[in-house]
Amino acid sequence: MEANVYQSLSLSAEQLKLRIPSGKQTYAYHRLGWAKTYLVQAGLIEQPKRAFCKITHKGLAAIQTGEQINNQYLSQYPEFLDFKTRTKDTNNSLDENTTSLVNSNSQKTPEELIEAAVDTLNTNLSDEVLQAVLSASPAFFENLVVDLMLAMGYGGSRKDAGQATQYTQDGGIDGVIKEDKLGLEMIYLQAKRYTNKTVGRPDIQAFAGALDMHRAKNGVFIITTSSFSKDALEYVGLIDKRIVLVDGKQLTELMLTHNLGVSIKQVFEVKALDSDYFIED
Repeated sequence: MEANVYQSLSLSAEQLKLRIPSGKQTYAYHRLGWAKTYLVQAGLIEQPKRAFCKITHKGLAAIQTGEQINNQYLSQYPEFLDFKTRTKDTNNSLDENTTSLVNSNSQKTPEELIEAAVDTLNTNLSDEVLQAVLSASPAFFENLVVDLMLAMGYGGSRKDAGQATQYTQDGGIDGVIKEDKLGLEMIYLQAKRYTNKTVGRPDIQAFAGALDMHRAKNGVFIITTSSFSKDALEYVGLIDKRIVLVDGKQLTELMLTHNLGVSIKQVFEVKALDSDYFIED
């Protein structure tokens, strides 16, 4: 596929050899990858499975306009603007200045540009991780939940955790895991791979009832791409039990934070003057 794209762009052999500063990729391959990412985020193409792209109706309509499809063109799509402006700690709606922020970096400091770039990389990585989770088997997802709990410091050993999370098939509990290495407290788990369902209060009430059956105090309800309703979120704040709700966004954030399913690709060092070194006695 890459060769066809390069040929359509009339890239010369010299241009195809040029590498980004790290030397790990060519500019052509690097830019092609990000072009695909931007088109996916804008909804012009979709990826129904790994290493496969398919143009959408929106993409066909964009081609028919005859306009050049670049970042400025993609900025008309709310999905693309959301991708470019998303951060880990805000869900604020887009304001009238969003487009100018996307299209101009002239007012940003070098540090702000680096942080913005890292945010963009992590946002895209979160989407890729979530897609990989959805493409995996249910059994893999169960193991992933165990690995995440272990990475966060719960569950004791991997052997103990693996034994603890066998299906109980009892009252909506998918498994249990030690809260500490000695097993003084247990955490009961419910892990669902819903894709297009908002989990409501009845689902959480059923989970709370299952905890009652086990005389349990703590529970974690983990889902993937779905979200929790307002009633569900309010309900967990009204009951005595401690139930933690983890949606798809938080799941991927936790995976990135604890380096689960991801690896460090490259490290950039930002150095500063060591003033102490230049102090003369």
